[in-house]
Amino acid sequence: MEKTIGPFSEDDLLSISGLQHLAFCERQWALIHIEGIWAENRLTAEGLILHGRTDQPDLEVRGNIRIARALRLKSINYGLAGVADVVEFHKWDEESGTQTATLSDSKAIHLEGAPGLWQPVPVEYKRGKPKPDICDEVQLCGQALCLEEMLGCSIPKGFLYYNLPRKRHDVIFDENLRKSTFALIVRLHELNELHKTPPARYEKKCESCSLKEYCLPKIFSKGKSIKAYIAKALQDELD
Repeated sequence: MEKTIGPFSEDDLLSISGLQHLAFCERQWALIHIEGIWAENRLTAEGLILHGRTDQPDLEVRGNIRIARALRLKSINYGLAGVADVVEFHKWDEESGTQTATLSDSKAIHLEGAPGLWQPVPVEYKRGKPKPDICDEVQLCGQALCLEEMLGCSIPKGFLYYNLPRKRHDVIFDENLRKSTFALIVRLHELNELHKTPPARYEKKCESCSLKEYCLPKIFSKGKSIKAYIAKALQDELD
């Protein structure tokens, strides 16, 4: 996928993590990234604890894998910026044209102070278990797009690590996922330009959202009157 929508200035870069919020719910994205509202619940607290292990910049070498933690990412072409939990660099076997980490064939890069060629692999840590949607996958793909632009290489796959099964899950950055991610990037910038929070719409997934008490989707969903809600609340107080 060669589509881009930039170039953007440094001041116009939007958070990569916003792709996950947007894929989950446009209103959630706006509440967080436009209105600056955030609230903790058990799920977000567990997520912060899990990410606490990867939020300090660090470099570790484990055999043929070099591990960079809290690596800053940005893309001028897509207008994104953020921090990757982990980016692994897997050693490329130049003689056979394969990688010691058994990843599929792709461009590799030179690393300063490390002989040979290396394949970048983004790794995102998530609480809980794999989700039925692609919210986490598009966030990881957004990281890959930034890395590809920064390093001048192609990245075929990454990993999502979930703490409940304590297991990595392969994420292949195929054409379908790249198209879905690109569409969300376009929508991300559209909503940011509008600078307006979309109306509430109640769905089952709202029950797990930490912003439910701010969003009030059951009350302010389509067809609900805010004026009637306020009047009822005042009457309840009087009663």
